[in-house]
Amino acid sequence: MPTHSTHPARRIAVIGNGMTGSRFAEEVARRDPAGERVRVSLVGAEDEPAYNRVLLPGVLAGRYSPADIRLPVPETPAVAVRTGTAARSLDTARRRVELDDGTGLDYDELVLATGARAAFPPIPGLAAADGAPEDGVTALRDAADCRRLSALARPGGPVVVLGGGVLGLEAARALAERGMRVSLVESSPWIMRRQIDRPAAGILAELYSRLGVAVHSWRVAARWIPGTGLELDDGRVLPGDALVVTAGVRADTELAAAAGIDVDHGVRVDDTLATSAPRVHAIGDCAQHPGGGSGLVQPGWEQAAVLADLLTGTRPASRYTGARPVTRLKAEGIELTAMGETEADDTAETVTIADPHGGRYAKLSVRDERIAGAVLLGFPDPAAAVAQMFDSRAPVPADRLALLTGRPTPAPEQAGPAPLVCRCNAVSRDDLETAWLDGARTREDIARTTRATTGCGGCTRDVDALLSGWNDARPVPAP
Repeated sequence: MPTHSTHPARRIAVIGNGMTGSRFAEEVARRDPAGERVRVSLVGAEDEPAYNRVLLPGVLAGRYSPADIRLPVPETPAVAVRTGTAARSLDTARRRVELDDGTGLDYDELVLATGARAAFPPIPGLAAADGAPEDGVTALRDAADCRRLSALARPGGPVVVLGGGVLGLEAARALAERGMRVSLVESSPWIMRRQIDRPAAGILAELYSRLGVAVHSWRVAARWIPGTGLELDDGRVLPGDALVVTAGVRADTELAAAAGIDVDHGVRVDDTLATSAPRVHAIGDCAQHPGGGSGLVQPGWEQAAVLADLLTGTRPASRYTGARPVTRLKAEGIELTAMGETEADDTAETVTIADPHGGRYAKLSVRDERIAGAVLLGFPDPAAAVAQMFDSRAPVPADRLALLTGRPTPAPEQAGPAPLVCRCNAVSRDDLETAWLDGARTREDIARTTRATTGCGGCTRDVDALLSGWNDARPVPAP
C-alpha cells in the first residue's frame, strides 16, 4: 500500500509572477497537485494576473484582448499567488525575503524569476534622470507599457520604433495595423541582425515597406525631440508623436546582487539552476546559464520544468543544458522562422532560394548531416519540420531542396515523433486532435488542455486552422 510522508511540505518562495515564474508554479502543481511535498508562495510586482508578454504586440494591434493573453493560474493548495507585491531585500542566511508591504516570506528554497526590463540607450531626450521615460517615449515590455502606447498611438499619426529586432518589428507591424505611419530605426547594418543574414533582411525590409513601415537600417538616433520626432545621426528628423524603444533588455539582478549572489549579465546558474547561494535558484530572463536561453520563451519554460522536477523530487537527475533557439516573427502577413547559425562558414553545405519579387527567401545550412542554421521567409509549410529536425538534431534528407520547399516523407526507419504544432509546449498535431476528440472545440479549450498557443503565439494561426477544419468536417451539435 502507498505510504504518505508525515513531514511538512517544504516552502518554496518564487519572486516574479511573469511568464517563467508562473510557469514554474504551474509545473510544480502538475507534479504535486495536493501540495504534499512542497508549497509555493509566488509574489509579483505587477497588480494583474500573469500574462503572456510576448503577445503584447497582438494586444496593441487589437488581435487579442488583455484577457486573451492571461496565463493559467494553478487552482491547487500547492500554490498561493500574491500580485502587486515586490521583494525589497533578501537574507540568504536567515532564508527570508522582505516584501514592500511590510511582510516577509520565509523559505526552504527560493526561486528568482525577476525577469528583465527594457534598456534605454543613452540618447538625449529618452529618459529623465530617475530613468523614467520622457514625454512620448515608452517601451513595450509589460502591460502598463502597452496601455501607455495605446494611448499615444492615434490612427494616421506618425510614430517611430527604435530597434529592429524581433520585438521592434512586431511592434512596428502592430502600429501599422492600427493605422499609424511608422518609421523603424536600427543601428546595425540590417534588421534582425542576430537571427537572419543580409539578403533575408533586405527582402524582409521590402515586405515591411509594402505594409507601410519605413525601415532605416544602419542609422543611429541622435536625440528625441518631444512633439517633433527622432533626430538621426545624418541630421534627418523622423516625425513622431511617440517613440517606442525596443533596443534591448537588462536582466533584473539587483535583489540577487545586494544579497551577495554571483551576478554577471544575469544571475549565474549551473545545470541545476542553482546560484552561488545555497537553496537559491534562478530561471528565465534574470538567469545566466553557460548554454544561454535568456530572452526566449521556450528555454525559460524548460528551466521551469527542470527546477520543478528537482524541487519536488520527481526527477532528481533532471538538468538544463542550454538552448537551441528558434525565432518566429509574429507579424500579421509575414511568415518568418529562423534558427541556428546566421552565417555558416565554409565547413557547411548551404542551399539558398531567393525570390525578392515574391517576398520569399529560404536558406538551409547543413554540417555533418545536421542542420546548422536555417532561415525561412515566406515558406510556412516546411518551417515546422525544419525546426523539429534542428531541435532533435535529426539527420537531414538527401534532397535538401525538397526539405525547404515541401514536406519530404522520411523513410520508415527514420520516422520520428509527430511534427510539433506548438514548439514552446511540445504539442503535436496528434495531441491537438486527441484534445479535440475529448471535447476541446475552441482555441481557449485547446490552450487549457494542451497549453498550445500560450507560448510565443506563433502557432495560433495553425491551431485556428486545424480547429476550423475539424469543426466544419465534423459538425458539433449546438448546445
